[in-house]
Amino acid sequence: MAECTSLQFVSPFAFEAMQKVDVVRLASLSDPELRLLLPCLVRMALCAPADQSQSWAQDKKLILRLLSGVEAVNSIVALLSVDFHALEQDASKEQQLRHKLGGGSGESILVSQLQHGLTLEFEHSDSPRRLRLVLSELLAIMNKVSESSGEFFFKSSELFESPVYLEEAADVLCILQAELPSLLPIVDVAEALLHVRNGAWFLCLLVANVPDSFNEVCRGLIKNGERQDEESLGGRRRTDALRFLCKMNPSQALKVRGMVVEECHLPGLGVALTLDHTKNEASEDGVSDLVCFVSGLLLGTNAKVRTWFGTFIRNGQQRKRETSSSVLWQMRRQLLLELMGILPTVRSTRIVEEADVEMEPNVSVYSGLKEEHVVKASALLRLYCALMGIAGLKPTEEEAEQLLQLMTSRPPATPAGVRFVSLSFCMLLAFSTLVSTPEQEQLMVVWLSWMIKEEAYFESTSGVSASFGEMLLLVAMYFHSNQLSAIIDLVCSTLGMKIVIKPSSLSRMKTIFTQEIFTEQVVTAHAVRVPVTSNLSANITGFLPIHCIYQLLRSRSFTKHKVSIKDWIYRQLCETSTPLHPQLLPLIDVYINSILTPASKSNPEATNQPVTEQEILSIFQGGDNIRLHQRFSITAQLLVLYYILSYEEALLANTKTLAAMQRKPKSYSSSLMDQIPIKFLIRQAQGLQQELGGLHSALLRLLATNYPHLCIVDDWICEEEITGTDALLRRMLLTNNAKNHSPKQLQEAFSAVPVSHTQVMQILEHLTLLSASELIPYAEVLTSNMNQLLNSGVPRRILQTVNKLWMVLNTVMPRSVSPLTCFLPCESLFLQHTLSFPPFLPME
Repeated sequence: MAECTSLQFVSPFAFEAMQKVDVVRLASLSDPELRLLLPCLVRMALCAPADQSQSWAQDKKLILRLLSGVEAVNSIVALLSVDFHALEQDASKEQQLRHKLGGGSGESILVSQLQHGLTLEFEHSDSPRRLRLVLSELLAIMNKVSESSGEFFFKSSELFESPVYLEEAADVLCILQAELPSLLPIVDVAEALLHVRNGAWFLCLLVANVPDSFNEVCRGLIKNGERQDEESLGGRRRTDALRFLCKMNPSQALKVRGMVVEECHLPGLGVALTLDHTKNEASEDGVSDLVCFVSGLLLGTNAKVRTWFGTFIRNGQQRKRETSSSVLWQMRRQLLLELMGILPTVRSTRIVEEADVEMEPNVSVYSGLKEEHVVKASALLRLYCALMGIAGLKPTEEEAEQLLQLMTSRPPATPAGVRFVSLSFCMLLAFSTLVSTPEQEQLMVVWLSWMIKEEAYFESTSGVSASFGEMLLLVAMYFHSNQLSAIIDLVCSTLGMKIVIKPSSLSRMKTIFTQEIFTEQVVTAHAVRVPVTSNLSANITGFLPIHCIYQLLRSRSFTKHKVSIKDWIYRQLCETSTPLHPQLLPLIDVYINSILTPASKSNPEATNQPVTEQEILSIFQGGDNIRLHQRFSITAQLLVLYYILSYEEALLANTKTLAAMQRKPKSYSSSLMDQIPIKFLIRQAQGLQQELGGLHSALLRLLATNYPHLCIVDDWICEEEITGTDALLRRMLLTNNAKNHSPKQLQEAFSAVPVSHTQVMQILEHLTLLSASELIPYAEVLTSNMNQLLNSGVPRRILQTVNKLWMVLNTVMPRSVSPLTCFLPCESLFLQHTLSFPPFLPME
């Protein structure tokens, strides 16, 4: 409301004093400021107070002393002396008459026989008539508002326009509303004032004299407001009026902004209030409130709010000319200033190649982004992505130039810096139109080359396992395989928003990647040098080296360019933990396929190398002596077992094809399989099914195909007995002394069997309480001394106990226990006999 700019408004200091009834503060106000608050102060001094305390009595005396020297107080006292009951009755009759005759009727019960204009009548009238004049005019406007069905109109009124009598008219308005609240609800009065000249000024004075009504008035004006305020005169006047109210009470500005978002009305007001708040912010390094507010609207979970604000952006751009009075223009200008404020200060206007920089070390081409600005820069990039991708903002040439400069700046090697580079790279992919000139394209190429060069340093310094290097490789591979939809998904995932990207817009970027920066041979050679992910598990999210290697294996790039990938895959399998990463099993499958199937018929030797037996054995570290606390995790051991079984099955399935191609890939030897505790690993996988995903079921399937003798139901039932509730109860009875029996003590007990059976019986009974893996150290002693049990006089209980221990060991090391006892066939039959038949009765 430009007409109000020359008028004096209530200051925030004065409004706060009125809210808190701080008489000391009120006494410090200047006469012009105090003049605006007289209606409330006079009523406060004259009316009987509800507060009868001594402190209020003292404050009231101060108010009376404050008012004693003000001449305008007398006229307000006269206004308060009118019979308001009779006035309200006449007003009710006039409303009924207007309703009966129509809103356009000139009949009035409150005011009759007007000989002059309203201004002259107001000047010559006494207090009762002045009240009637203003009340009649106000009721006429309110009646027209109720009949307008939301269509805005502007009402010309002498009473609200004459600069000579504005203060007197405001006094009358405040007194009327205070004395006739049922006839003149303050929200309805506020709505009516929007339709007259100087309405915002009158509204602020009205609310200042009734400070408790601030939130009620603001919510009412917002609720009755337009969905898009900058599109109409009424919306702009409503926005201006609410801005004046919030300037008068700045502590509630953000609460009013919250009402705007809640109602999805007046988006320009929300932005304007944010701009007012941003200008008062002291911090310059942090993310501004404007960036946070607009980002929250566009990237929040509320689709209704997102659509509402996106419409505000689109409609604002459709206007023919952006002016400084437009809230959208002010918002864009403020965002641009914030963006330019964090740009590196030293920047060359020409593109200099890396070789030129080495020749001229004194030339500063790039100045790195300051560390304290990195988070703010990332927030600005995401905001501009949301504005362009979700709200349809079309950047100006200046905005595009500054954005490109920010995106191609070089941050410090910190986790925030890695995040900034990833966002910048994805923004270049999403909005390739930001690069429009050959100079800008060359700038982008130099920056991408810098990314490739510095990727390893960033990852090692920042400590971030999923760096932008993996993203570069993945995008390059997607470009080579023409998987543009996968690139779009990757970009949206990294930016954290769903935006529409046309595949055709990626054509130029594809050419740059595949022909200038990342040829397929460069991608393949670079991928092998990327470090494996330490302790890879499903808890590590994002795009990792394993995704890149998987894509390259699928496209057979390694075999095509004769690059060995076996060592990388082996190292990654060793560096795994639970929960199992979902990409590991597909990686193993595609790796096995690349070993057995050549990349092309013309080159049957173009295959990858399998993992060697020595490398496999090093993971298990001596076969049966496997423990979870050893160097390699149970996850790595299970994955290697899955690799071996899958390899053997694939080899069997492709026998005919391989024979036709005259290829005979080697199978893994049986001696290798003898040293792998397959049943122990399967049991461990059974207990970790939730953390291993589908690995346990896949292993059972492969085991049933390749080693069906390890899937005997009797063995499984035996395993249930070993690991069931009874075994748990027995282990609870196991004392510390029993746990301390060593294999050496067991050997000594076996040596004493011809003399005494007590010690060996005691130790064997204690061993039955141990778990299968804990029994492994005793296996050699047990099997080497079993021949002594064939001697006469050995108690049957010892034989039964040894047989039981042998069956337990058979569950974890069947391929090792059987060879150890195969030279004792009669012993095995005898031990089985002791379990199958009842003991013999002694002869008389």
